Amino acid sequence: MLGIGTVARKIFGTPNDRKIKATRPLVEQINALEPEFEALSDEGLIEKTQAFKKRLQDGEPLDALLPEAFANCREAAKRALGLRAFDVQLMGGIFLHQGNISEMKTGEGKTLVATFPAYLNALTGGNVHIVTVNDYLARRDADWMSKVYGALGLSTGVVYPQQPEGEKKAAYAADVTYATNNELGFDYLRDNMKSSLEEMNQRGHFFAIVDEVDSILIDEARTPLIISGPAQDRSELYVTIDKLIPELTEEHYTIDEKTRNVTFTDEGNEYLEEVLHAKGLLEEGQSLYDPESTTIVHHVNQGLRAHKLFLKDKDYIVRDGEVMLIDEFTGRMMQGRRLSDGLHQAIEAKEGCNIQPENVTLASVTFQNYFRLYDKLAGMTGTAATEAEEFAEIYGLGVVEVPTNRPIARKDEDDAVYRSAKEKFDAIVETIHEAHGNGQPILVGTTSIEKSEMLSGLLTQAGIKHNVLNARQHEKEAQIVADAGKLGAVTIATNMAGRGTDIKLGGNLDFTIMEALDANPDADPEEIRRRIEAEHSEGEQAVKDAGGLFVLATERHESRRIDNQLRGRSGRQGDPGRSAFFLSLEDDLMRIFGSERLEKVLATLGMKEGEAIIHPWVNKSLERAQAKVEGRNFDIRKQLLKFDDVMNEQRKVIFKQRLDIMRADDLSEIVKDMRNEVIDDLVDTYMPPKTYADQWDTDGLHDAVLEQLNLDQPIAEWAGEEGVDDEDIVERLEKAADEMMAQKAAAFGPENMRSIEKQILLQTIDAKWREHLLTLEHLRSVVGFRGYAQRDPLNEYKNESFQLFETMLDSLRQDVTQKLSQIRPMTEDEQQAMMREISQQRQAMEAAATTQGPDDSSLGAVEGAAVAGFDENDPSTWGNPGRNQLCPCGSGKKFKHCHGRLA
Repeated sequence: MLGIGTVARKIFGTPNDRKIKATRPLVEQINALEPEFEALSDEGLIEKTQAFKKRLQDGEPLDALLPEAFANCREAAKRALGLRAFDVQLMGGIFLHQGNISEMKTGEGKTLVATFPAYLNALTGGNVHIVTVNDYLARRDADWMSKVYGALGLSTGVVYPQQPEGEKKAAYAADVTYATNNELGFDYLRDNMKSSLEEMNQRGHFFAIVDEVDSILIDEARTPLIISGPAQDRSELYVTIDKLIPELTEEHYTIDEKTRNVTFTDEGNEYLEEVLHAKGLLEEGQSLYDPESTTIVHHVNQGLRAHKLFLKDKDYIVRDGEVMLIDEFTGRMMQGRRLSDGLHQAIEAKEGCNIQPENVTLASVTFQNYFRLYDKLAGMTGTAATEAEEFAEIYGLGVVEVPTNRPIARKDEDDAVYRSAKEKFDAIVETIHEAHGNGQPILVGTTSIEKSEMLSGLLTQAGIKHNVLNARQHEKEAQIVADAGKLGAVTIATNMAGRGTDIKLGGNLDFTIMEALDANPDADPEEIRRRIEAEHSEGEQAVKDAGGLFVLATERHESRRIDNQLRGRSGRQGDPGRSAFFLSLEDDLMRIFGSERLEKVLATLGMKEGEAIIHPWVNKSLERAQAKVEGRNFDIRKQLLKFDDVMNEQRKVIFKQRLDIMRADDLSEIVKDMRNEVIDDLVDTYMPPKTYADQWDTDGLHDAVLEQLNLDQPIAEWAGEEGVDDEDIVERLEKAADEMMAQKAAAFGPENMRSIEKQILLQTIDAKWREHLLTLEHLRSVVGFRGYAQRDPLNEYKNESFQLFETMLDSLRQDVTQKLSQIRPMTEDEQQAMMREISQQRQAMEAAATTQGPDDSSLGAVEGAAVAGFDENDPSTWGNPGRNQLCPCGSGKKFKHCHGRLA
C-alpha cells in the first residue's frame, strides 16, 4: 500500500517539481520576445540596457524587467559567444535571481547561466560579485563573459591576489566583478584596516552568485580567513618537542579517527612529565596541570597532532623546503594558507623545514559571516541537495534541482566491495585494462596523492599508458583535463571536485586548436580549425561508440557530494557514460564506520579471495554512513558559527565605528564626549557618589588627571571649598580640558588638529581590536572546560566576551584621551633640528643612488629612516611640520600626503 506522502507526490508533484513548473510561464515569455531582440542592432542592445535602468529609476520593480532583460542578455550571448541559452539555463538564472541555489549537473553551462541574473541585478547600479573557487576560473570566466556584458553596455572586473591597488579598485567599481571567495573575504578585512575612505576597494555587498557553492560555503567554511602579523619566534621549542614525539608508544596516546582527534593517556602524561623535567622544559616541582605549563602542553599537543593526524602527500606536500597544505576536497595546493595555533610550525619541525614564526590575528572573518553580509545571495553547483538543510539554516538559501537539457544516459553501477585493498586494486587494474582495450576513456578518482602514485605504479607495471593529475602536477592541469576525454585516455585524478573544467568526449576542441596555432603560427587559422574540427568529430563519435567516459572511483569520500561530483564528470549533455565505485574493508570510511557487520556478512557468504560483494543494500548502508559523517560535520560548523556570531556582532560595531570616523569631517565632538566620559569615570573612582568629602581621595584624582589628561589642577583646594560636590569637580575639569584642547587646536591649526584626531582614533581602535581578538581566542580555547562545571560554554563565552568588549571600549576612550592630551606642537628649534636630519638623510640617499644605481633595497632602507624619537602611533612625537614640509617619518613624502593626510 502506498504511503500518504507518496500519493501526494504522485498527484501534486514534489516541491521541486512545483518550483520548476512555476518558472515555465516566465521562460515562455522570454522565448516569445526572442524575435523582437534578434531584430535589434548591436547598439540597440546597449540602448535597451539604458532604457531598463531608466525604468528602474522611475520606480518599476526589478522582477517586472526579468523577461526583457533575460531576452536581451540571451541575444548578446548569442552574438558575442555563439551560444544560445537553453530553456533550462534560463530557469537556472531565474532561480539565482530569486536568491536560490540552482543545482545543475556538470556540463549544463553554469558559467553562462550566471550572466542572466548578474545582468538583471547590475541594472540597479548595485555591485554584483560572481564568486569562483580559484583564480584561474575567475580570470577565465571574466575574460569569457566580459564579451557578453560588453555587448550589453556593462563593465566587467576581475580581482586576483597581489593585484595593484588601482587595478583592484577599478575591478570593484565595475558593474560585474569576478573574484575568489578568499580574495573577497581578505579584501573586506583589508578595507576595514584602511585609514581613509579613498583607500577602500569594495563598494558594499549587494548581490553575490557563488559558483561551486557547496565547495565554498560548506567545505571551506570550516576555517576562518585570518589576516595576521608575526608573533614571538619559538622555533627552537618546536624542534625540541618534535624530537620527543617519535619516542612515544601507542599506550601514550589515543586516536579518534571519527573526530580526527588525538589525546594523551594518563601513562602518556606521566611519561611526558618525566621527559620534560629531564630536558629542563618543566621546572622541578611543576606538573603539566599547572597554569604555568599551558604553553608547553599546547606545543606538545600540536606536535602530537602533526605526527599522528597529518600525513605527508595526503594533507600536505613539501615543496622547495616549504610545507604546502592540500585541499582535501579539490586536491589542490593551498598557496599561502597556513594552519593556525602553531600546528603548521609543528608540521614544519616534523619535516625538517625552515620554521616560520607564529602569527597573531590582526583581523578575521568566517565565510559564513562574510557571505551573510550580502543583501542577496545565490549559488550554483552540480551537487547541493544533500546539504539543503545547512544552506537553509545558515544562509537562508533554498536548493532547486534544475532538469538537464537532455536526459542522462550514464549507467551508474552498484559499488563493488572487496575484503582487502590489494584485491580491490587488482580488480581496478583489470577493469581499466579491459575498458582501455575497448578505447573507452577512463577517469580514475583517488582520495590522496599517495594512492594516486601507488595506482600509477600498478598501471605502469601493467603497461597501461596514463596521466596523473594531483597537487604535484598542478601546472599541467588544463592540458591533462583537456586530453582526459580522448579515445583510450586513462587519467588518475586526486579529487576532481570543483575543478570547473569539463571533460569533453574526443578531447577539448578549443584547446587542441589553440595548441595547433601555437605550434604553426604561420599556418592559415581557418584551415587548421576546419581540419581539427573534422578530426575531433570522428574522435568524439569513436568515444561515444566505446561507451563514453568511464568514471572509476577507488574509494568513497566522507561526503556524498564529492562522490556525486566525480560521478557527474561522465554523461554530460546526454553523452553516454559509466561510473563505478571499487571499495575494500580496509578503506578509511569502511574501517571507521561499521565494516564489522559487513565483514561478518562476507565471512558467512564464504567469499573467495578476489571476489566482490555487489548489491544495492551495500550502497544504502554506505550512504547512511556518509549521511552520519555529513551530519556530524554540519554540527561542528554550526557550533563554530555560534561562537563566531558573538564576535561577528562586535566586529560589525567596530567596523561601523571606523567607517563613521572616516566619513566624518570633524571629530571634535566625539573626542570631547570620550574625554568627558573619562573625567566622569575618574571622579566616580576617586570621589564615589554619596560619600563625604573626607572620604575622597583628592591626591589620587590629581595624579590620575595629570596622567590621563595632562592637566595639573588644584583639586584638593576645590574639594575644600564650601558646598563643592563631585559634579562641580567634573564641570571644572571638563572646562579646563576643553580650554587646553582649544589652545592645541589653535597652535596646530584646525585642519591639522582634525587630521590628528582622526589618525589617533583609527590607530587606537585598530590596536585595541587586535588585542581584543587575541583575548577572545584565548577565552575560546579554555571556555570548553566550563562544561565540567555544568555551565554552558557558549553562554559563558557570550557573557565574558560582552564584558571584555565593554572593557575594551572603556580602555579605548582612555587611550584616545591620553594621547590627544599629550601631543604638542614642535618648538622652532626642534623643527630646525628635524629639517637638518631630513636634509642629511636625503643627501645620503642621493649618494647611495648615484654610487649604487637604482637598487630598491638600498633606497628603501634610507627612505625608511625616521626622525629620532618618531613614533607612528604617537602624534606628540611628530612635531608641528607645515603641510608642504617633508613628513618626519622619513618617507620622503610631503607631510600632507603622508602622516598629515586628511582621511
